[in-house]
Amino acid sequence: MSGDKNKEALMSVTSVSAGVVSPGTDEKRDLGPHEDIDAAHNVVVRNDLVVTEEDLIEAKEIAATLTLEGVRDMMVSVLKVHERDPNFPHSVLLKIQEFLADEDVFDNPEKHEDLIEEMKIEAALITNNSPYSEVRAVVDNKDDPSTPCSTVRAWTIGVGFSILLAFINQLFSVRQPAISIESNVVQLLAFPIGKAWERWMPNYQFTLFGRQHGLNPGPFNKKEHMLIAIMANTAKSLPYTQYIVWTQVLPQYFNQQYARSFGYQILIALSTNFIGYGLAGITRRFIVYPTYCVWPASLVTIALNSALHNDKNVPVPGPFKRIYNMSRYKFFLWAFSAMFVYFWFPNYLFEALTFFSWMTWISPDNVNLNILTGFQNGLSLFNPWPTFDWNVLLYDNLDPLMVPAFSTINRAIGMFVFGFVILGVWYTNTWNTGYLPINTNKVFDHFGKRYNVSLALDEKGMYDHDRYMSYSAAYLGAANAIVYGCFFAIYSAAVTHVVLFHKHEITLGFRNLWSTIRRRKTTEGSEYKDVHNRLMSAYPEVSELWYLLTLVVAAALGFAGVCGWPTFTTAGVVPYGILLAIIFVIPIGVIKAMTGVEVTLNVLAEFIGGMFAEGNALSMNYFKSFGYVTCAHAVHFANDLKVAHYLKIPPWHTFSAQMIATLVSTFVCTGVMNFQVNIKDICQDNAPMRFYCPGPNTFFTASVLWGTIGPLKVFGHQGQYKELLLGFPAGIVLTVAAFFLVKKFPKNRYFRQFHPVAFWYGPLNWAPYSFAYAWPSVPIALLSWVYVKSRYLAFWSKYNFVLSAAFSAGIAIAGTLMLFSVQWAMIEVPWWGNEQPYVGCEGTACKLKTLSQGERFFPWWDSGAVPAP
Repeated sequence: MSGDKNKEALMSVTSVSAGVVSPGTDEKRDLGPHEDIDAAHNVVVRNDLVVTEEDLIEAKEIAATLTLEGVRDMMVSVLKVHERDPNFPHSVLLKIQEFLADEDVFDNPEKHEDLIEEMKIEAALITNNSPYSEVRAVVDNKDDPSTPCSTVRAWTIGVGFSILLAFINQLFSVRQPAISIESNVVQLLAFPIGKAWERWMPNYQFTLFGRQHGLNPGPFNKKEHMLIAIMANTAKSLPYTQYIVWTQVLPQYFNQQYARSFGYQILIALSTNFIGYGLAGITRRFIVYPTYCVWPASLVTIALNSALHNDKNVPVPGPFKRIYNMSRYKFFLWAFSAMFVYFWFPNYLFEALTFFSWMTWISPDNVNLNILTGFQNGLSLFNPWPTFDWNVLLYDNLDPLMVPAFSTINRAIGMFVFGFVILGVWYTNTWNTGYLPINTNKVFDHFGKRYNVSLALDEKGMYDHDRYMSYSAAYLGAANAIVYGCFFAIYSAAVTHVVLFHKHEITLGFRNLWSTIRRRKTTEGSEYKDVHNRLMSAYPEVSELWYLLTLVVAAALGFAGVCGWPTFTTAGVVPYGILLAIIFVIPIGVIKAMTGVEVTLNVLAEFIGGMFAEGNALSMNYFKSFGYVTCAHAVHFANDLKVAHYLKIPPWHTFSAQMIATLVSTFVCTGVMNFQVNIKDICQDNAPMRFYCPGPNTFFTASVLWGTIGPLKVFGHQGQYKELLLGFPAGIVLTVAAFFLVKKFPKNRYFRQFHPVAFWYGPLNWAPYSFAYAWPSVPIALLSWVYVKSRYLAFWSKYNFVLSAAFSAGIAIAGTLMLFSVQWAMIEVPWWGNEQPYVGCEGTACKLKTLSQGERFFPWWDSGAVPAP
């Protein structure tokens, strides 16, 4: 921290030193002269170490017991782990580098008392709390192992909400934008149920499996509550094989009616839902136990848990020079109520607030204006504020209040930059994109119409070359083509980033895993352990053998589903998925744990699978599903393990909760899907209740490209999109460049904040989403994570994550009520505010070039002209 900033802090304290607010009261008391100096010094330390007054007091007590040499050894380890960690406070990193670089600190410690004190406090924070202020804000660094957790009450409520969550999320999964009920909503609803159980349920005792259980174990506590939330979070993961069934059953896709068999659906669903558990046990040492794995999404869940169960309410200074006394729980209720009421306006009463393409309203049929500013069928690159709907900001589950600001900004920059690439591709009619909508995830034929894959298949649903040649190649819109190139880039970037930036941490993880296999304790000093690791050591760990057993059973179910029906698919898709996940689960997990951004393997899995099963779309879909979902579920389960780690829930309880919730969710989702496929006009342009199916449409597009036609025809050396393979080296080059920039300028804050994987993640959101979904998150993230956090840390720590949970809960509850009331009854509110967003090019996508009746674009095969369908 600069000397000027320290002076400002001292002046700030001096200017308000006439009095301070006593904790727990609204009264002010005068400060004595010594207290005034101490208060000023504390402000400087708090600013330097990014720590609240409450955490500082606790850390000081522990710091007094630490030795200088012990702190030095620790800081060497800390620097190895966090030197390139964008979440680690930059000011603290500079202090550590200054501390270690100056030998005079250790030769003449009396001359550097302030620096040594700060380093001891930081060491105390690391060993007895967390080096991250966002974690300290919501995670308790104490534990009572006698607190009941796996109770009849928790299991009953948890299973009930698992059923409800699976039902609602499956139903909403085909809506655009989707409405997803998260675990924070379950926490909200489960709390009054748990308290009612606590008050009125008799404590009837019974014996089960040789253990005594009671219906009412006493006060409803935070561990029971979080176990319920973990079950709900697990249940919200829908079976990925539902996309296979969607594309098989619906007539506008493959129209394979045997896929309506419930036995077929449940076997493949159970297999893909459980197979990720087999790797979750291995990932613990890499993406759960390490301190640098923050898991931003978990903090919102824990913040709500803390708000509901923490009776302590410390007043905090905040904006407008006020002291804020409102409890977290009361704040949650106010914010939740406000969002619940407001959500009805942009999503039902006044839809123009959602699709606020106000510039296109001037001239709705102006193609260029719509492309540049349109929300739905344009790119919205130049709309300064395109929406007033908070749900739009949650389209990829990366709430700007939840994920770090550097993550939000990096992905927005990436999406913005490639928006211009998309414009260039479209306006130059590259790959004939000018004849197609610019920002769509659908696939087209050379008549500019939806690709009719049945015209390229034989009677068994397999690729027929003669029919394909007499029909058409498959064509992508400009945005969708660029998305595939960026997918290639993000895979190479993810592996390269972890190898370059996190090799020390990965080495420690393998060392600990090997020590566990050999049943030896980890070598002392090989890593430092924070308080959460030490507290969790009180509970027995789940052996890797249980995870392996789960993997074997899930694989067997997969073999049965694939081989028991006419899928024309090799059973090798199951081990293929496991192998792909083994390669990528650690890099993807580390990135997800640090940034909140999840890299999915769907495109890579289908690229490889398409080469193995060229011409067989269904077989490729299985390669894709097992290749993608095995890794994705392992990462999702690791997130739950981190939540349990923070709350000190015994590992066996977490494992059991995940297994039961997954089993329940799989059966419920499969049943709901069987109902959905019979809804009239589902997944069509005129679908009711916005059931436009963006997921199934993208899945079908991929199955045509990678399965029916095959990646060699599309991306091979003679393929029309072969240039997109440059994404693989581009991802490596950008990551290596970022690494050397950070290495050359280690003190540059902005280079440390650039994350190449988050940058490549941004453009993946094009098609069908526009920049209107990403841009509004940027000013909100800057306001929360940069402005408020840096100036009012205690205020931010108390309310930020609670606000995120409240808004998400309000949207989910309001959306559910809206669907089953006015939308289900098809009650509309016809007026300008609900009609204007669908006028002109925003209603029907405009194109740069048009084709006359019967005309088609390049390539023109020698098989002769074919009349337009």
